[in-house]
Amino acid sequence: MERKQANHNRADAVFRLATGLCASMVFVIMLGILFELYRNSRLSIGQFGFRFLLSSAWNPVTDDFGALSSIFGTLVSTLIAMVLAVPLSLVIALFLVELAPPALSRPVGYAIELLAAIPSIIYGMWGLFVFAPFMSGYVQPALSDSFGFLPLFSGPPMGIGMLSAGIILALMILPYISAVMREVFSMVPAVVKESAFGMGATTWEVTYKVTVRYGLRGLLGASFLGLGRAIGETMAVTFVIGNDHRLGLSLFSPGNTIASTLANEFAEASAPIYLSSLMELGLILFLITFLIQMLAQVWLHRLQKGTGRA
Repeated sequence: MERKQANHNRADAVFRLATGLCASMVFVIMLGILFELYRNSRLSIGQFGFRFLLSSAWNPVTDDFGALSSIFGTLVSTLIAMVLAVPLSLVIALFLVELAPPALSRPVGYAIELLAAIPSIIYGMWGLFVFAPFMSGYVQPALSDSFGFLPLFSGPPMGIGMLSAGIILALMILPYISAVMREVFSMVPAVVKESAFGMGATTWEVTYKVTVRYGLRGLLGASFLGLGRAIGETMAVTFVIGNDHRLGLSLFSPGNTIASTLANEFAEASAPIYLSSLMELGLILFLITFLIQMLAQVWLHRLQKGTGRA
């Protein structure tokens, strides 16, 4: 009996050690990526310093580089995607869980999950050859006629640009966010919703005060999952954003993101300072993603404490 217990203890120790090593590999890989990005960025950091973050210059001929236009394009396109995708995902998830009959909710749910499996380059090709002409022929002229007095909607309707890139990103992250939200809402205990109905609550009241509040942490987690997917997207954005390093307030104007700049120019970067500047862009993208995830965890922790679940 004692030998059997000793074998069990030994097996538990081996299992604990193996799982601990696997978990620690995540930190090792992250630190390795951070170290390599910093090591290859030191030339750019030493030459440009903090000015690299504030300059929109990007001239490989004169070896003058700045990250401002790429950071601006990354944040703006991601913001457009989140503003469009999160409300739509919430409505889709609530409809599938609360209102749609099973004969409809199952095939629609499967279709949404299939959208998540489409490669990003397919979204980019569709955006360039189908969506961009539609934007330049119908959507952008209508926005310009109605809101052309605003700087955001001024300029020629070229089809490609920040707005098109943001909408393509929204279509890409919508399946991820809505699928997670649907799973979270479906895990709300039926007895809780039945109790609310028994007290005379309407479907809207049960949805808003029970389902959404019960799954609020999952809703925010799904949103941040989509945010992480959008901020580092490469090929789909590269096809439709225009890849221009000039800063512009108009959503119709072409721009670029950190990921699209890396995809377009990394292969042709022969000069050491050129390559180092691109590596510094990658370092900035890594740090932005890490910062967003850290802020998300802090926010979720405070929300959990506020609801008494800490």
